[in-house]
Order: sequence, then structure tokens, then C-alpha cells
Amino acid sequence: MKIVFMGTPDFAVPSLEALVEEKHDIVQVFTQPDRPKGRGNKLTMPPVKEKALEHNLKVCQPHSLKNTEIVNIIKNLNPDLIVVVAYGQILTKEVLAIPPLGCINVHASLLPKYRGAGPIQWAIINGEKTTGITTMYMGEGLDTGDMILKEEIFIGENETAEELHNRLSLLGGKVLKGTLLQIDKGTAPRVRQNHEESTYAPRLTKELGNIQWNKTAEEIHNLIRGTIPWPMAYTNYLDKTMKIWKSGIEKGNGSNEPGKIIEVTKDKIIVATGKDSLAIEELQFSGGKRLAVKDFLVGNTIEKNIILGS
Repeated sequence: MKIVFMGTPDFAVPSLEALVEEKHDIVQVFTQPDRPKGRGNKLTMPPVKEKALEHNLKVCQPHSLKNTEIVNIIKNLNPDLIVVVAYGQILTKEVLAIPPLGCINVHASLLPKYRGAGPIQWAIINGEKTTGITTMYMGEGLDTGDMILKEEIFIGENETAEELHNRLSLLGGKVLKGTLLQIDKGTAPRVRQNHEESTYAPRLTKELGNIQWNKTAEEIHNLIRGTIPWPMAYTNYLDKTMKIWKSGIEKGNGSNEPGKIIEVTKDKIIVATGKDSLAIEELQFSGGKRLAVKDFLVGNTIEKNIILGS
């Protein structure tokens, strides 16, 4: 099969590698333009571009797929199939109609749940116990196309979005291999999504990370895990912003006001919540390093009875 691959971030790299390993004819890789990154605003290639160049694949980085010239480039490539993994651009109706075998997408949820840009993070924030990868035929709607294959995995009770992202990216490559094998044989299923069961996972915002201490300890723990590495869950300690990297749940809160620091041990800061207490185990203050609480307390003090976030 002649394949056009479209993807941009780290998540898409294992899927591209899967196509290379299976010796598919990748006629072109489309990825987002290079962007300024870091303190020096140095122009940086997307991870997919780096991997594509390693394999001597042709790369195209259009700002938009709506450009007639770009559409004609894709048509002239005459692909049998377009594979899309976290590309970051909407495929127009004209592009979707080009490959005879269709356009397929590797999506990081068990569709129809968690359509949208943040399925990994929202699955954790919402306390899901499982998630997975779904491959689907693409249509004009947002993640609404017919499903091909699914594979489910469990979410660890302390697993972060970053850790889950890495596991799902590898699983995406595996499921994509199986999907293309079935498409090649003409045996790929088409399962319609039940749109009534759909949920939406919007792009995360910085404001989402602001901890509301009247929520339960479990909800806050899930927010912390689900917002790593961005936007990070945070609160105020006196006049300083505290990001929380690692937490745990402690039963009971002694009827204390939510957000109140009720105990400071050698390695934990125990904070009352709307139900139970949150144990802060790893933190980072503005301008400081990420530290385990036991290391932070070597040269710093955290006072009991302070109300966080106030």
C-alpha cells in the first residue's frame, strides 16, 4: 500500500515507526511546521519530522491543508491510504476523498468516549479505570467515524497523564499494525459508533490546574495526575504558587476546613479536602526545582494551619 502519514508530536512517532517496520510504502510524511521552542526560541522540528528524516522519508510541513496546491500535492502522490495520528490539523472533505482505502486515525481512547484533543488527560481526571486505543475511518465529524480495532488497558491508580501517554503511544503503533494488516486483506471491520454514548475531551487550559480544595481528595489526586506535565495542578501557599507533582489519599480530614494544612511530617504535607485528605509528596514552588517534600523540608518550612489557595 502507498501511504501518506500525517502526525506531529511524540505520540505519533511509534505509529510512524510501525509503518516503517512493516515496510509499507510511505510516499510522504505531513507534519506541522517547525516552531520556536525553549528560552532561546530556537526553531525546533516536530518529533515526527525528526523520525521521518532518520528514515529518509519525504516531509511536507504545510500551514494548512485547505491550500489548493497542498491538496494537489496529495492527489499527485496517489496514496491508497492516509494514516493520521495526532496531526493537529483538520482534514478537509477534499483531502478525505483522495485515498481509495480511506483515511484512518489512531485515537487515544475507547471511542465513542473521549472524543477530542485531550482524551488521555481527561480519562485520568475523570477517574476512569481503563482506556485504550481505537483505530477508525475518518469522516468530517470530530472522531465520529466508524471504528476498526480497539485495545483496552488499565490505568494505574497513581499513573500520570505523561506515563499513560507513553504507554498508549506504543500501543497505538501496535494496533495500527493490526489495522493495516486487515485493511490490506480486505477484512477490516466497520463498527458504527453509538453517538449517544459519546463524551468530549477538550483541550486543557492552564486554569484547569487551579485546585479547588472543596473537592474530594480522590478528585484532586486525579487532577494532579491528569495535568502532568501540563498545565500542572497548582495552589497558593501564602503568596507563592505551589505546583504538585505527586500526591496520595489519606482517609479522614478531622472536620477541618478544605485546603487547611493539618499535618506536616518528614515526607508529606497533609491537607484537608471536601472528603478525606490529600498527602502532598512532591512539589515545586515558582522559580524553584521539583523536589520531594522530604528534600524540600531540609532547608524550608511549611506551616500547619495555613489555608492553601486563599
